[in-house]
Amino acid sequence: MGFLARLAFKNLFRHKLRTFVSIIAIAFSVMVVVFARGYVVGLIDNLTLEHIQYDSGHIKLITHEYRDEQRLLPLNYPVDGLGGGGLDEMITALENVEGVAMVVPRLKFGAMVSTEDELVTMGGWGVDPELETAFTGIEDYLVEGRMPQPGRLEVLMGTALLEKINRRVGEKVTIVFNTAFNSLRGVTFKIVGRTKSGIKLLDEVVFYLPLDQAQRLLEMDGQVTELLLVTPDKKLVLQVLPRVQALLAEYGEDGRYLALSYKETSDLIFFMDIAKLIYNQIYIFLVLLACIVVVNTMLMIVKERTREIGMMSALGLESKDIMRLFLTEGAIMGVTGSLIGAVCGSLINGYFAKNGIDFSAATSGFSSEVIFNSIVYPLSSPGNTIFAFFLGVVIVTIACVIPARRAARLEPTEAMRV
Repeated sequence: MGFLARLAFKNLFRHKLRTFVSIIAIAFSVMVVVFARGYVVGLIDNLTLEHIQYDSGHIKLITHEYRDEQRLLPLNYPVDGLGGGGLDEMITALENVEGVAMVVPRLKFGAMVSTEDELVTMGGWGVDPELETAFTGIEDYLVEGRMPQPGRLEVLMGTALLEKINRRVGEKVTIVFNTAFNSLRGVTFKIVGRTKSGIKLLDEVVFYLPLDQAQRLLEMDGQVTELLLVTPDKKLVLQVLPRVQALLAEYGEDGRYLALSYKETSDLIFFMDIAKLIYNQIYIFLVLLACIVVVNTMLMIVKERTREIGMMSALGLESKDIMRLFLTEGAIMGVTGSLIGAVCGSLINGYFAKNGIDFSAATSGFSSEVIFNSIVYPLSSPGNTIFAFFLGVVIVTIACVIPARRAARLEPTEAMRV
């Protein structure tokens, strides 16, 4: 086998330009696979994470009625306890469920601010600042100021929303909203922080205020519109969800409350999982395109070396050895090209994973209901690079079976006549 490997390596240098073109074709296709897979997986993972953080948690607990009207942000279907107990007791019971690492309460409501030119509609999120920061890392998006503190009439707003209402950090703003009893109320808050996330919902629509103040002002003491349950890993959701549902049934609240996994709260997540499978087929197709160049090169080599193949057969080299020789030549090109492509693709992914790809202009028309960060960070991982490398090597080697079998089937007498 060592003799065949040395001979295969030597044969590849007979036509350096042709070998170089084949290797470059393989390298380019593998590089595209590394980048494309990193981009797609990074996009889907980021979209899923943002959906979990800003919409559903790993498990979302709401009432059945609220689910049907949640786009209107109604306040008359609250989450307020289990079996007659209060909200705090409910949160404690949920935290004691095996697999639940955190329970994040949110109180969402509609609001508006009047400017000189128009009424700007917004969405208020009453949150526990510490829990919200621990869960979403919202402070990472802070570009000015700080998070609002409990017990104070303070708000945090996105940069684009502040521009809409012509306000700055440190100034005050009067926000108008309906209470749980459908009475109109206006309250003046101090703007203490500004965020810039790239997520349209956070930048243009939502403002944060302390949960205790939201409950007091909306006349919803001890009530929230939703509880987000957080698990250590999203893969544990299928195990934890039945336990949460069993807890609700134990208190006789399963007919009132609805526990939903993050996948059940968005059709987009389901289609993203399907997209991963589809793109895996596309990656194979990309490498197969490069294999056309390799197969063509190998067929030309077989034709040019027909007499040589006949001579080797006449000297006692078996058909299987001839086949191994050409497979080895293809494998050498596959390994070399795949290695170059994998390294180059990994370097490109590493750069964009750090700096991101800005699609702000392209996503400007997206609805704020789609929680999507306009800056996409591709996934840069050894697993992705190794996957593309082996994909290239395996497919190229398999593709070389056709010319290798053709060479192995040549009859020595006929080959030497050519």
